[in-house]
Amino acid sequence: MRPDIAALVGSRICHDLISPIGAISNGVELLSLTDGDTGAEIDLINESVQNAAARIRYFRIAYGAASAEQSVSRAEILSILSATARGGRFNYLWQIDGDQPRRRVRCALLLLQAMETALPMGGDLQIRQDGASWVIRAEGRRLNVDQALWDNLREPEAGFHHTAAQVQFALLPAVLSEADSKLDFIVHPDRLIARF
Repeated sequence: MRPDIAALVGSRICHDLISPIGAISNGVELLSLTDGDTGAEIDLINESVQNAAARIRYFRIAYGAASAEQSVSRAEILSILSATARGGRFNYLWQIDGDQPRRRVRCALLLLQAMETALPMGGDLQIRQDGASWVIRAEGRRLNVDQALWDNLREPEAGFHHTAAQVQFALLPAVLSEADSKLDFIVHPDRLIARF
């Protein structure tokens, strides 16, 4: 039985938001126990609020609907990626100028999440334009590519089972098609390069 994509998306969003929201809760609890300087607790709460807000903005573009007319400003993309990277394992290098079609940005954000799964120890993710194509390069200390999962992106197989943590892989073929794009990727020992 094929899992419900909406349920997988909901699970993915909840999973990713529980950590910063839990940190906010811990910061508030620490504040209630403190009789003096609360700077560290306030910093923890502020960082967690910014992280949660960035994730929500990221999810709104990656998992939300996108019409052909919509675009996303470079400033918004950089703001989302910068806040998402803060205190995390990944560095995002967005090297595409100007406002971009939301459908293409949606493809890029889902593909970034897919590429993150191949970098268990974190790493750098570079997004650049090469003519009409967008190229995303993932590099890290260790690369771990689930070949069956990635091969299913090239030729989606009916009945392929995705977990909530892999929902980006389930969505990518349809999202790429909607953006009139085709995915290609190459796996090297130390990096993964995808182009659409």
